[in-house]
Amino acid sequence: MRYQPGGGWIELICGSMFSGKTEELLRRVRRSEIARCRIQIFKPQIDHRYGRERVASHNGIFRNDAIILENATSLLDLVELDTDVVAIDEIQFCDRAIADVCQELADRGIRVIAAGLDQDFRGEPFGPMPLLMALSERVDKLHAICVRCGASASRTQRLINGEPARYDEPVIYVGGSESYEARCRACHEIPGKPKVSVAAAPEHVKH
Repeated sequence: MRYQPGGGWIELICGSMFSGKTEELLRRVRRSEIARCRIQIFKPQIDHRYGRERVASHNGIFRNDAIILENATSLLDLVELDTDVVAIDEIQFCDRAIADVCQELADRGIRVIAAGLDQDFRGEPFGPMPLLMALSERVDKLHAICVRCGASASRTQRLINGEPARYDEPVIYVGGSESYEARCRACHEIPGKPKVSVAAAPEHVKH
């Protein structure tokens, strides 16, 4: 199957850590291979947990043919002319230009499959993810299991020496189960997080 110009799209797989995002991305890649599509897999250079060119899920599913991205715009030069599908793992680590790059690829007729954390450890939108969620034709939000109560987990808890990381810790810290847990909203803890001040809503002006 070949994607014709104008026939591309963006699909985004998001959620907390341990929700199966990379596993789902690799499942879709494998199905595309069965359909005889030409596929290229990319990952940001910051993600080196499982090896420089390896894309791997936490449950051991992996590929060893990922292409490293130094920055978002370099992706356009790395995509080959006969590529049908571009897969990007850990896309939250890319700069915001990745949204425009994905748009350009989709406009070329390429199917873009991206996976990443929609929230950082603070529970706030992560990098380019809000833009990608708005621009994608398809968005799938996956959930893990809260390690505290067993509820559906939508957040990622960062731990430092076994304790919840404070709000003012750096947003980006690449780690695995030794540094992070999946938690639900009720069990997610961020010491030092500023209180939200809700301004009074302006009165409705009648015309």
